[in-house]
This record gives sequence, structure tokens and C-alpha cells, in this order.
Amino acid sequence: MVLEMIREPNDIKKLNGEQLRELSDEIRRFLIEKISRTGGHLASNLGVVELTMALHLTLNLPDDKLIWDVGHQSYTHKLLTGRKDGFDKLRKYGGMSGFPKRKESDCDAFDTGHSSTSISAGLGYVAARELKGEHHSVVSVIGDGSLTGGMAYEALNNASRLKSNFIIVLNDNNMSISENVGGMSRYLNGLRTAQAYTEIKRGVEDTLKKIPGKGDRIVDQIRRTKSGIKQLFVPGMFFEDMGITYLGPVDGHDIRKMVKVFHEAKRVDHAVLVHVITKKGKGYPPAEENPARFHGTGPFDIRTGEPVAAGSTDSYTQVFSKVLTDIARKDEKVVAITAAMEDGTGLSAFKKHFPHRFFDVGIAEEHGMTFAAGLAAGGMKPVFAVYSSFLQRAYDQTLHDVCLQNLPVVIAVDRAGLVGSDGETHQGVFDLSYLSTIPNMTILSPKNRWEMADMLRFAVDFQYPVAIRYPRGSAYEGMREFRAPVEYGKSEVLYEEEDIAIIFVGHMSELAAQVRRELKRTGYSCSLINARFVKPLDTALFERLAVDHRLFVTIEENVVTGGFGEQVMDYVSSAELNVHVCNIGISDDYVEHGNVDILRKEVGLEPNAIVKRVTADYLMTVGDRNS
Repeated sequence: MVLEMIREPNDIKKLNGEQLRELSDEIRRFLIEKISRTGGHLASNLGVVELTMALHLTLNLPDDKLIWDVGHQSYTHKLLTGRKDGFDKLRKYGGMSGFPKRKESDCDAFDTGHSSTSISAGLGYVAARELKGEHHSVVSVIGDGSLTGGMAYEALNNASRLKSNFIIVLNDNNMSISENVGGMSRYLNGLRTAQAYTEIKRGVEDTLKKIPGKGDRIVDQIRRTKSGIKQLFVPGMFFEDMGITYLGPVDGHDIRKMVKVFHEAKRVDHAVLVHVITKKGKGYPPAEENPARFHGTGPFDIRTGEPVAAGSTDSYTQVFSKVLTDIARKDEKVVAITAAMEDGTGLSAFKKHFPHRFFDVGIAEEHGMTFAAGLAAGGMKPVFAVYSSFLQRAYDQTLHDVCLQNLPVVIAVDRAGLVGSDGETHQGVFDLSYLSTIPNMTILSPKNRWEMADMLRFAVDFQYPVAIRYPRGSAYEGMREFRAPVEYGKSEVLYEEEDIAIIFVGHMSELAAQVRRELKRTGYSCSLINARFVKPLDTALFERLAVDHRLFVTIEENVVTGGFGEQVMDYVSSAELNVHVCNIGISDDYVEHGNVDILRKEVGLEPNAIVKRVTADYLMTVGDRNS
């Protein structure tokens, strides 16, 4: 196997043309085989095999800096830098990350996981290079989907002022996760199909070069002019007009052509964009036919492409999808918004039934939130479905455009809590903290599938900003016997006894019930409270419980800092209630990748650890009262 010859960075440069062709095939077979067992990002990685090989043939790593936007397409890069053996534990706890990680390899220049960041990071590297008087190349790879993010344009605006080399590779596969939308997508479609322009440009250059003694000089002179050859035939080129040299389009599966273009790009003394056309999922028919499903996939059968273990119960996302669609049938003011996550957020069904009330804004959470605010101000009932970790990007818009005006926007916060294998950049463990800081914001979190449905109906009819927080995975089907109507600001008392009150947030319901059972088994009297509302707090209930309880235990899958538990503790202190508070949550740190059950044990969100801490705190409170 040629792949066995790749043991460290730059080994690919030892291969001949035939070996390079064999290597690309071997890499695809390797990735399909490994990801079919571990799960991971398949379609995006299959699409950039030759592109990654061409970059590695052109660059000298780790001296040169290669920055991947988002980074989920970096698997071939990891193979070519000697990390083949790490794929058996890809995205598993203690194993190799599915994204670039500086601590994992010197060849990973920048940690990534969210979109539209690579050009900004690359500019920082270029500025550092110039300040230090160094001469290495800096290359930022960005997808056409990521180019819909506003941060990319802020970076392009600054890149246009550069006086030294900076290479931007536009990996254009006409996809982000969902199909690309908007003006930039249409613009790139035009460039992709401008074969006549490419052929004319090549023909003009070839003809001019044939002029004896002067041809090459004339071509070089035209290239250096403000307009350039391409401007003679395609007026108003977006990138060229910004001052960024545009090269391409080039076939992203032709290594020889890409190497030639990349070497040409390295000679440019300012920012240059190389437009590369690739096919997402290339080489594996199921991924080519359905790249969205193979964007991030669990284990699957290679022969059929079908998942090997599909869940038997609905996920919270599926419950959200079904209930929102049902609500929209009865209320024509309900509209749905996604930021390039139509399938992931469950809005594909809504789109199918109500295409004119569905809006995909592309990878642009900031715009999506203010767009929702505008819809609400215009009299509609917008529901913006967004992953917790991506909602972080729209904090200012949530604060300034939605909540300052007290507009009725529903934020469906999907993938809240620990999400597992995607690691630090995707764990949704900060939303309770940052949303709770915003005035006028109401925050709910359901304990099971039925409460999820009830809360969504409540939220759509609510006349003010509201966020519903729910996790990835199967919706809990326990506690069905408890289904009191959702009442603003009111918690749900499931069991009321005395001494210890466990107050849990949302999908911590099953864990909280397990903790209560264990405490009762060992002789403790224990109440169980479903918080329901993280904001506002049910302070009236806290005051009543403080009369005959010595300890409040809060359980949440969020960082403790600024979370639900700290808010409860602050209220207990300010109201001078005679009760101690024990906060169970995630410590002030980033949680790495791994199976969610393993991660919960690592952060202390498992029954034995909680019971041990609660009993210690309870005995301490008894001692304090008796002293």
C-alpha cells in the first residue's frame, strides 16, 4: 500500500505520479472503512482528497501554515501528517479529534470547529510572519458554504489591503451541510460554468506567448494591470474588484493542475484566491447521492450506506419537527428559520409543507437572529432553530435586536448539553449562562418528549423572547405521568418530602430521578423538582421549600459558572433563606470529544458521584445547624 509509505509530514513528496493516483484511491477506501465503524464526517473528506494532496505537495509543513475552515474536512490532512494509526479511535474519548488540534500536531496550525474563521486566522498568521521577518506560506481553505458567513467578508475586506502573499483556497462543492443558498452561491455557480471564459483566457495567453521575444513579457504585463485578462472578458469580478487576485476555477480532483496553480499563487505579492471545484462525497456513491446525510454520520453499512443502529424512538429534534409542523398548519403566522442546518435541526419537514414560510439564511447565525427580529416586528411568529454552540455567534443580535425590543422570537436551542464526538467546539454547555444574562429573555427546558411538545406550543403563543433548550439524541419517555400545564415561571413538583430538594433542568430528569432513588434507598427524605423555567426562577417555590428543606441540589448539563444553579444560589443568599445550595454541573473548562456517557462520568454528572457529594453536603449542613 502506498498509504503505508506516509509516516510523517512531507512524505507525499517522495511519490511519483502513478503512486499519487494510487494514494488517492487508497485514502478514500481507508476513510470509508474507518468512518463506517467510528462515525464521523465522510462526504466533506471524500471531496477534498486530491485538494489536500496538492496542498501537501506544494507546501512544506509544519513551517508553512495550513488552516482549515470548520476543520471537519481535515482527515486526509491528518493521514498525510502521519496520524493513520489514530483513526481507530477517531472522535472517541482519549483518541484523535475529528477537527484540527494544535496540541495534536505541529501541522495543525489553528484549532477550528465553527465556520467562516479561516481567513481571519490566516490574516493573523500573515501579520505575525511580516512582523517577525519570516517567509513561510500561509494558506486558508474555506468552503463555499462558509463563505456565506459575514465574518469571511470582514476578513476578505482586510485581506484586500495586503502587500505580501496570502493564499485563500475556495473549496467549492456547492454544499455546506444543506444545499447552499443566496447571492454568493449564484455568483459562484456562474464562475463554475464560465468554461468559455476559461478557454478564451487560455487561448489569448497561448497566442500572446507565441510573439517572438515579447510574448511572455506582454502576458506578465497584462496580469499586473488593474483589470487583468479576466476583467476583459468577465467585468466586475467580485474578488478582483476587491483587490484579491482570482485564479480558477480549477478541477479539485486534478492534482497536477492544482499543484501548478498553487505554485503560481505563491508568486503573487498580495492576497490571492484559488477557486477549486470539488464533489462532496466523491468516490462513494451513497455519499455522492446524499452528501447531507453523510456530512456527519454514525457507523454505517458500507455496502448500502444505511446506518447500522438507528434509534428506535424519536429524538427531541424529531419531536420539535413534528409539533412545529402541526402548529404551523393552524397558524399561518408561524415561520421557521435555519442557518444552513435544514436537516440537522429537523426543519426539512416544515419546508416540505410550508416552503414559503421557511427561510434558510446560510451559515449566518447573526443575520438569522436579526432577520427573525424583523419578522417578529412585522407581525409574524418566527422560530429560529439553531445548535447551542452556533447560537453563541448570535449573542449580540439576541441581546440587541430581539430582547431589547422584547420581540416574540422563539429560539429552538438544539444540541444543548454534551453532544459527544465533535468535542470542545460543539459541546452546548454555555447557553444557559449566556442567555440568562439577557434581560427580557425567558428560558425553558423540557424533561421529556411530551413536555417538549407542550413547551413549544407555549413558546409560539408567548408574546416575548423565549428559548427552548433541548439535547441531541432520543427524547426521554419516562415521567409520562407528570404532565401539568406549562405555566409561566412555574416549576413542576414531582415529589415533595423534606430535607433535600433536587431541582433539575430539562433532560437531567432521568439522572435526577436516579439520584433521588439512591438517596431514598440510603434513608434520606428527598423532594424532586422539575425546574422547567431557567429564567425566570420560581422564587416563590424556593421560599416555600426552604421552610422544611436543609439542602437544595441543582443539576444541569451546563457550566456551573453563570448557570441555573448559581442563579438559585444567588437568590437564596439575597433572600437570606435558611438553606444550603449544592450546584451540580460542568466545571469551568472545555469538554473534549468522546461518548456522552463517558463524558458525563468524567465531569461528575453520574449518580454515584452526585450521591456522594450530596450526602457530604447534607451532613455538613446538619453539622452547621447543630453547632
